[in-house]
Amino acid sequence: MLALVALLLTGCATNKLPTHVDRPISHAAAPAGNLPLTQITQSRKQMENKAGATASGFMLLTGPQTAYGSRLALIETARQSLDLQYYAIHADASTKRLMLAVVQAARRGVRVRILLDDFHGTGRNALVMRMAFVPNVQMRMFNPLAGDRENPVSRMWHAATDFQRAQQRMHNKLFLADNVMGVMGGRNLGDSYFGNAESNFIDADVLIAGPLVQDLSRSFDEYWNNERAYPVQSLIEKKELDRMRAEFTKRDTQSEANGGEKAANAEPQGNASSSDIPRTSGTARPQPPDGEPRPSAKDGLSKAQRSQVWDMAALDLKKAPLIWANAIMLADKPGKIPAVDAEGKTDPMTAQTSTTTSSLSATKLRGTATQDMPSSAAQPSPASQAESDDSVVDGLISLINYVQKDLLVVSPYFVPGERMMAVFKAAVDRGVRVRILTNSLASNDAPVAHIGYARYREQLLKNGVELYELVSDPSNLRAAFGMGSTGSATPHAQRVMLHSKVLVLDGKLTVIGSMNLDQRSKLQNTEIAVLVRSNRLSAETTRLIEPALALGSWHVVLENGSLVWKPPQNSDLREENADPDTSLPLRMMLKIIAPMVPDSVL
Repeated sequence: MLALVALLLTGCATNKLPTHVDRPISHAAAPAGNLPLTQITQSRKQMENKAGATASGFMLLTGPQTAYGSRLALIETARQSLDLQYYAIHADASTKRLMLAVVQAARRGVRVRILLDDFHGTGRNALVMRMAFVPNVQMRMFNPLAGDRENPVSRMWHAATDFQRAQQRMHNKLFLADNVMGVMGGRNLGDSYFGNAESNFIDADVLIAGPLVQDLSRSFDEYWNNERAYPVQSLIEKKELDRMRAEFTKRDTQSEANGGEKAANAEPQGNASSSDIPRTSGTARPQPPDGEPRPSAKDGLSKAQRSQVWDMAALDLKKAPLIWANAIMLADKPGKIPAVDAEGKTDPMTAQTSTTTSSLSATKLRGTATQDMPSSAAQPSPASQAESDDSVVDGLISLINYVQKDLLVVSPYFVPGERMMAVFKAAVDRGVRVRILTNSLASNDAPVAHIGYARYREQLLKNGVELYELVSDPSNLRAAFGMGSTGSATPHAQRVMLHSKVLVLDGKLTVIGSMNLDQRSKLQNTEIAVLVRSNRLSAETTRLIEPALALGSWHVVLENGSLVWKPPQNSDLREENADPDTSLPLRMMLKIIAPMVPDSVL
């Protein structure tokens, strides 16, 4: 055993990131006037827009169909470029169909750039990196970790020895087509984000058409051309990925032989099959890239899951309901994460904290929130002066200081910290109703993150903040969110988890992005958000969230000094005096480790 550990650690010690990496510089091209997406956008803006020349069109994407269909439509309609930036792309059925469509786009001459954070680039998910070897597709990994992508011990060793950089991740999420239309928000790419798994995320993002997309493209370019982005070819060879793929196929075959139907109906973990999925009427099925074997049913996926993915229809971009409004982007700089020096070590001197704001000034950003408010209201409270706005989260905290009536927050991971606590209290003190929806312990996919929220929960209630925690049972959520939180392929889905990141300020300003209101998004990860000035979009977003508070969430209150969880309206759930639907051992374990876990890593 000691010899095995020594061998593993020896391998870890010699595995370093490459130096002198060739990173050809590239940028998003200006949208050409003859492109289908440009023509759709210009035609619709001319007919529908009443918000001025700088306005962009927005469609809130909530359910799996619109979220998936919008991405399919962008891929199928793109003629010039596709730029994808994600924290996680999982190797499963949903991603398989999207990537096959991307390959088809590349074949017809679309330049494809894929920028992926490296944290999940291990095991089966590493197979997504095979896209880098498709002609006309470029792929880079952001802030990669050294170590064998099949050896979890190796990766853990490097993460532990370079802990600060390893825990800082590129959390941005963009899906941009022809620099004229795109999708951004909180959703990664994978079955659980599109209602196609046994455990599914409730998520939200937004389809955008118009000039704001060019700001998003500039942010993408800044990350793509950064020294922290490594071309896949500098990290791993295609033959190694092919070997890994063959090994996973072998394991799937053995698993199916040993487990029968149990393996066939397991939660998705592998690549989707394109050969045994019914053809969707009216839609040509993308074919596997040249030289790629057709996957079989032996990939851990049920036929129902494959069918659901292939039954998803592309959104009709000519008819998608767009709300035209003025908006700005707020994005962290890639330098928020330290780079690696020539010795393969983290260079803390390279870390920078600053944001990009759609080429607009901070005054313009504040004006977006304070327009139509009394002049006396547009004065920041002392809490906003405590820190400079060095991150997306800091900028949003400052905006909260201008709210006068109502603040609605949806943040799956919620760890406020001292500054945010002071801002929320100041808001309540001046008469603002503050409502926050976050995960319950039962619905939280990262229970340790719940520690940071739990330590502030009682004080938040004492300060007058209204707290709601998502019910994890999907049967209680179908009517609440007005969306398919679970897919038809998984009618027996056992769990739903909140993943949407949304703020609505005074019914006038809607914020959608990748950020959580926690210390990790504030201090560690890079994030991106759009701030849309629209009463109509704010009303639409509020109409989506408020039923979730009443019908799909526990209302947490203080009674006689103790926490009480009030059940959702019209449910058969009962009032609880401890975190609902959780075991005593889990609650005790979190209490034991809580003093050892600082907010900054949650």
